[in-house]
Parts: sequence; C-alpha cells; structure tokens
Amino acid sequence: MKSNMTAVVRLHDSAITFLNHAQSPLLRLVRLYWGYQFAQSGWGRLHHVVNAADFFASLGFPQPYLTVIIVSVIEFAGGILFAIGLGSRIVSLVLFLDMNVAYWTADREALGDIFNDPGKFYKADPYTFWFASLLILVFGAGYFVLDTIVNRSFQSTK
Repeated sequence: MKSNMTAVVRLHDSAITFLNHAQSPLLRLVRLYWGYQFAQSGWGRLHHVVNAADFFASLGFPQPYLTVIIVSVIEFAGGILFAIGLGSRIVSLVLFLDMNVAYWTADREALGDIFNDPGKFYKADPYTFWFASLLILVFGAGYFVLDTIVNRSFQSTK
C-alpha cells in the first residue's frame, strides 16, 4: 500500500515539474499570437480611420477621429511590445484596460451579464484579447522575453 502511495506522489511531483516547465512556453505562445493580433487590429484601424471613427462616433466616443488614432496606436505598438515581451506587465495592463473600455462601450450587455450569462461574455469580440492581456498581467510574460535582458543589463550597471 505504501509503495503505491509513493508511486502516486512521485507521479504527481513529475507532472507538477513538467507543468511548471510548460508555463513559460505557453506564456510565450500567448504573447506572440495575441500580440500579433493586437498589432494587426491597431494597424488595420489606422488604415481605415474614417470607418473606425464612424463606428466610434456611433458608440458615443468624444473626438472619434482622435480616439481611433490613440486606440489604434496603443493596440499596434502595445501588440508589438506584448509579443516581444518588453514592458510586459505595464503593456498588458494598458491593453487590459483598453479591452475593458471595448467591453464597456461596444459589448456592455455582455459585460453586464458576466455572471448571469457567462457565455455571452466570453463570446463577445473583446474576450480573447481581454483574457490574453489579463493572463500576462497576472502571471508575467515568462522567461523568454526582452524584459529579462533589460533587467539584467540594469542590474549589471548597479
């Protein structure tokens, strides 16, 4: 009986070790894929400012042209920084706030039904962007990031 329990504990420990090593590659994949998606979204909106400004105006944004440009630059530049892992937590916070505004303005009903009808919340357009930025904000960007290189260079100058 004791040897079976020892085997189960060893198997559990091995699984935990494997999963701990899988965190950084998973976070890298999230950053690369969703960073590209953020950048692509911002870039596309920058090339269709008039259409995007009309949409933003319909949502009640003040100064819709200026707002489109600001949001687009945030998503384009933020997506690139998010993907390469530079300023990861700050960038993910900005992108997370951006997606909260997207929910509040374009998918308010889905946001309001987060507890009553969670399917509506996670089927809304901002969800995957919101979740990816929240994931990196909370867990960090992993080991394979430019933040690590920058931090090491600053620490070596101290």
